[in-house]
Amino acid sequence: MPIQVLMPALSPTMEKGNLAKWLKKEGEPIKSGDVIAEIETDKATMEVEATDEGTLGKILIPEGTADVAVNTPIAMILADGENAADLAKAPAPAAKAAESAPPAEAKAEAPQPKAAAHPTAPTSVSEPEPEVPEGTEFITQTIREALRDAMAEEMRRDPDVFIMGEEVAEYQGAYKVTQNLLQEFGARRVIDTPITEHGFAGVGVGAAMTGLKPIVEFMTFNFAMQAIDQIINSAAKTLYMSGGQMGCSIVFRGPNGAAARVAAQHSQDYSAWYSQIPGLKVIAPFSAADYKGLLKAAIRDPNPVIFLENEVLYGHTGEVPKLDDYVVPIGKARVVRKGKDVTIVSWSMGMSYALKAAEELAKEGIEAEVVDLRTIRPMDTDTIIASVQKTGRAVTVEEGWQQSGVGAEVAARIMENAFDYLDAPVARVSGKDVPMPYAANLEKLALPSVAEVVAAAKAVCYR
Repeated sequence: MPIQVLMPALSPTMEKGNLAKWLKKEGEPIKSGDVIAEIETDKATMEVEATDEGTLGKILIPEGTADVAVNTPIAMILADGENAADLAKAPAPAAKAAESAPPAEAKAEAPQPKAAAHPTAPTSVSEPEPEVPEGTEFITQTIREALRDAMAEEMRRDPDVFIMGEEVAEYQGAYKVTQNLLQEFGARRVIDTPITEHGFAGVGVGAAMTGLKPIVEFMTFNFAMQAIDQIINSAAKTLYMSGGQMGCSIVFRGPNGAAARVAAQHSQDYSAWYSQIPGLKVIAPFSAADYKGLLKAAIRDPNPVIFLENEVLYGHTGEVPKLDDYVVPIGKARVVRKGKDVTIVSWSMGMSYALKAAEELAKEGIEAEVVDLRTIRPMDTDTIIASVQKTGRAVTVEEGWQQSGVGAEVAARIMENAFDYLDAPVARVSGKDVPMPYAANLEKLALPSVAEVVAAAKAVCYR
């Protein structure tokens, strides 16, 4: 049967793009890895590589077509021995490809594939936060919606709160996290900045020193390396160096860590980097409710806060309490799945691997207790230790590198506070010790996997 070539995504948040150019013509032979087309958005251009061998049987979307939805079939590849007559065997059309594409060209959308490098986040079996009154109504929100609501609520509550960053206003945010904030609060409090992280981070720090409460959005924390002097030497150290006379209430937020095929310079995990610095608080949530509650807490905190989000998680949904003021305390971990055999400690995207692994382990009779740190600094050592005292075994999971990582800090605290309770050494599952590759297959190998977490848990259980 002919093979569909689907419109790829430049990032997990991309919904559509322009098919700029076809580099192969109908009837031409194709080998795996051949560049067959170019697609573009307002941010980037990407080559479409063939993943199968054969002949380009039919181009479904002509070059120059704008707003082609991700996962729309754009071409058909005929395998060896197939001919044009076999094109009729392709799946029946179910949806149009793009608003500007001719109706006759519209083809069925295939089921949306899961990102190869990241497992789907399983449903948590946790209990509601103690702060949530019994009988509270919950609403389903994406994480980007939870973040937007948190900022909007705090901006309504406190006129000193404002947000600044690249494309946060007119464009509604690079990841649509600041959607509709400009319309509600105006250009004075939702500020588009030039592409100069060092500059606008410094402006934010200065504003915080005068008593305002800036939220500084970095398009990615990789770009925050341009501003790291402002974050560490100015924001983090001001309270100490002024003898307590001057504070700096500021939130630095944006996506952190790997996304999907954005390569080495856009894929670093900065959890460990910032968590070493006295004067900073570092937050890395996983669930939609925690994203909302912890961002509200971060905005109210008198100290500078690093709020690490994850691009892959922005579109994930979760249950959020429908309360007038839902705030999650900073520095408190949460047991999201109870167990008795092994403790798995993680945070942010690592929780996806941890929860999925716990489900797999349960099938083999191993009940894993999963602890979501939520806050990296200050770290809730008590919750970790209480869990390890019960299970006697521990595994840490992170997408960042292992050396000097957050998992190493967790392991050290377990050794210092619960050594006599351990029945096995603490195991660490992490990203591999290499810069992040661009190729999808190598990226998958560089990141942790559910299988690695399962293997680590079985190893410490001597199974």
